[in-house]
Amino acid sequence: MNISWMKSTLLLGVATLGLAGCGDDVGKVSLGLFTTKDVVIDARQDPKVPGVTCHISRVEADLSLADPSDMSISCRQTGPILASQIAAIDKSKNGEVVFSSSLSVLFKTLKVRRIYDAGSQTLMYLSYSTKETSGSHKHSLSTVPLYGTQAWQSGAMNSPSPGN
Repeated sequence: MNISWMKSTLLLGVATLGLAGCGDDVGKVSLGLFTTKDVVIDARQDPKVPGVTCHISRVEADLSLADPSDMSISCRQTGPILASQIAAIDKSKNGEVVFSSSLSVLFKTLKVRRIYDAGSQTLMYLSYSTKETSGSHKHSLSTVPLYGTQAWQSGAMNSPSPGN
């Protein structure tokens, strides 16, 4: 057997397995009849704030060792958000990575980071690629305001955000 072919097949298998753990596949749309690329939509629940669900769309290139870096994210409140959950999250300016998925065997990863904006009592979810593509680190942002949830603290709007 051809060693180069075996390596390529192994790399493709590893890339496919890495993407399988990306989340609950809730949608898949082909980009055309003569392409092996699809737009995949995953649903991910925030592990520390389970009342938030993020839908992440990205291009999946079947037969390619590297998926494109373009992605989009939309996060919404889909259940109760409690003050105890907000108290348990990282409130630093960097926030914390809540989801991560390999997009290629070439060290490219899709990450979603949660950052808390205390001034507006809003959870921000930033999705981004860890590898520069065409001169850009692709990224997208979605926000989930806490207003109307059990975590909302009246009067907190008057306090400045950290760093202001």
